[in-house]
Amino acid sequence: MTAAAIRATTLAWAVVPPRGLWPAATVLGGSALIALAAQLAIPLPFTPVPVTGQTFAVLLVGAALGARAGTLAVLAYLAEGLLGAPVFAGGKSAWSPSALPGVPVILGPSAGYLAGFAAAAALVGWLAERGLDRRFGTAALAMACGSVAIYLFGAGWLARSVGIEAAVRLGVLPFLAGDLLKVLLAAAALPGAWRLVRR
Repeated sequence: MTAAAIRATTLAWAVVPPRGLWPAATVLGGSALIALAAQLAIPLPFTPVPVTGQTFAVLLVGAALGARAGTLAVLAYLAEGLLGAPVFAGGKSAWSPSALPGVPVILGPSAGYLAGFAAAAALVGWLAERGLDRRFGTAALAMACGSVAIYLFGAGWLARSVGIEAAVRLGVLPFLAGDLLKVLLAAAALPGAWRLVRR
């Protein structure tokens, strides 16, 4: 593959050009990665929002697949949950009980984060398509933008039931250190993968 082709594409398309069933396979693979990462869930006693591996996977999938395929991967993941598959945090589906009695996960206090995943994948993918995933500093910026998108949707939804101040206290502040680590890990992974592709 030429250097011009690598510059013009996402990591997934640089590895294997999109032909035949490959685009669909990458979308389903991205969805599976998010579902697998969701099983790394640690509930916190003081907030209805658990610590999960989903955000890390969403950032990677968005950057590797680009805006369109990355967003489709997240939408496929959400569709799987809506169909009753146990793909959400801790092996739950969209219809499992949430932290609020009688309210399913898809309408529960953490539902906004699920919607934020699609926005984050689209944003990070768009930035990656413009080359921001090739260097650590710009990749970290792209991943941080994706994390902010997740927080805006997640805390915004949570604020509907607890108010904005409590939403920030319960849905943002406890996760900043962990999400910074996820951003740094994702930002390190992408440029390293691009170096391997160029070789």
